[in-house]
Amino acid sequence: MPECDSITIFTDGACDPNPGPGGWAVILRSGVREKRVSGGYRKTTNNRMELRAVIEGLRALNRPGLLVRVICDSQYVTEAVTQGWLEKWAARGFKKSDGLRENADLWIELRALLRRHSVTFQWIRGHTGHRENEICDGLAVKARSVANLSADIGFENPAAAFVSSGVTLL
Repeated sequence: MPECDSITIFTDGACDPNPGPGGWAVILRSGVREKRVSGGYRKTTNNRMELRAVIEGLRALNRPGLLVRVICDSQYVTEAVTQGWLEKWAARGFKKSDGLRENADLWIELRALLRRHSVTFQWIRGHTGHRENEICDGLAVKARSVANLSADIGFENPAAAFVSSGVTLL
């Protein structure tokens, strides 16, 4: 059977308290094939985990040029992409008048991954019984509860993470 060129990625992030321990989860589906991936950090934010979930979903794809539909309950993520905010932020070097844009390291990473595929985003309301969203939520909550979670460097030291992303601060 030929490999499908269309992938659906369901994502969710969780953090409690916010900021605090956080987790992310992804379901990747291609035809009848499905893969679940999750992870967590010792201290982070809900928005970072929502972003991380989309990033890890795209990162899990093994070849470029796929048609990808991301289904996500984060308006923060979906609107940044669909409303063109991400490109405006990139044009400004992910800087604001009062400093660095929040989560710049993750936005840079997401932007690079989006260029590898033809990606569309669909926002869904979270916690309303959507099967895959509920599964992702459960996996993300479980992932944030794991012992000895690693550091989210972008949260704990944003300037260092921003510089390591290849963009220099002026």
